[in-house]
Amino acid sequence: MTRKTGIVTDRRYMEHGAGHAHPESPERLAVIYEMLGQPDMTDKFTPIPTRAATVDELALIHRRSYIESVAGTAGRTFTSLDPDTSTTAASFEAAKLAVGGLLNAIDAVLAGELDNAFALVRPPGHHAETDRAMGFCLFNNVAIGAMHAITQRNLQRILIVDWDLHHGNGTQHSFYEDNRVLYFSTHQYPYYPGTGALNENGRGAGLGYTINVPLRPGADNASYLEIFRRILQPVALKFQPELILVSAGFDIYEQDPLGGMEVTPEGFARLTRMLMDIADKSCQGRLVMTLEGGYHLEGLTWAVKKVLQEMRDDSRMDVETPPLSEKDSSREGPLIERVIEQIKPYWPVF
Repeated sequence: MTRKTGIVTDRRYMEHGAGHAHPESPERLAVIYEMLGQPDMTDKFTPIPTRAATVDELALIHRRSYIESVAGTAGRTFTSLDPDTSTTAASFEAAKLAVGGLLNAIDAVLAGELDNAFALVRPPGHHAETDRAMGFCLFNNVAIGAMHAITQRNLQRILIVDWDLHHGNGTQHSFYEDNRVLYFSTHQYPYYPGTGALNENGRGAGLGYTINVPLRPGADNASYLEIFRRILQPVALKFQPELILVSAGFDIYEQDPLGGMEVTPEGFARLTRMLMDIADKSCQGRLVMTLEGGYHLEGLTWAVKKVLQEMRDDSRMDVETPPLSEKDSSREGPLIERVIEQIKPYWPVF
């Protein structure tokens, strides 16, 4: 029995231009959308309609003055917002549609209309702060999605998993003092944006609800699986999220031009299966992914395809092969032990 998996797509996402030769290009979605039209993929996924997020929805995370400043770029040929981030004439509309598409995906999954969903949108979002654009991101799609689920759907526990190459500073800061959202990030460190150190674990009511796993270059499929199995899985099953959101960055792919990680398309599928298993045990399988980074076009396409096939149960990756013992002596073993020591006071599951 396959699962009912929804996808958010919209050609208008490609109308956001990031600048000449910018890695976050419209071509990223063009190749994914072309893949979705292949004979082995067509008609297998439920289209989720898009809509523009309202100002009130954007303001769940962002200051209204910042939203107005981005709105002011609409119709302008080119506006630079920070050294890495710019807008073109249609960027504001595309960014609102990216948020709105993800919100529709979340609503459809929470309503039981879909088992899970993947929002294949741009611009990405996890670097966007409450009051500024950063790192190719205009609005923080996943953070707004979490707040929407809390404020409009009355959820009390949401897990955000961020496997992007870069740390999701904007998402972390949005929930740093909030115990309704557990934020878990694996990322290359030290690297852009410079946040995500081991000891950044939240503050006040949110203490212990931010978990960072700062990785050296070279982490591969086995490294990520071990981290997810030994750190994320026990914490997530204790937290019992009502919804799992994923900032799915594919720049940890082994040939990505911006990163130094070594994850393969099969590795992404295995991570997806592990998250699906957690979702099955905690929230009736409710899992929603949103696209973040990923700049090697062929690798991005293959990895997204593998993830979608896993989400639909067209494939079922074995996440325990080869088996990883509790005292595994892999290269990430010492880091995993340090992370566990750091969060053990807040999560007595270790």
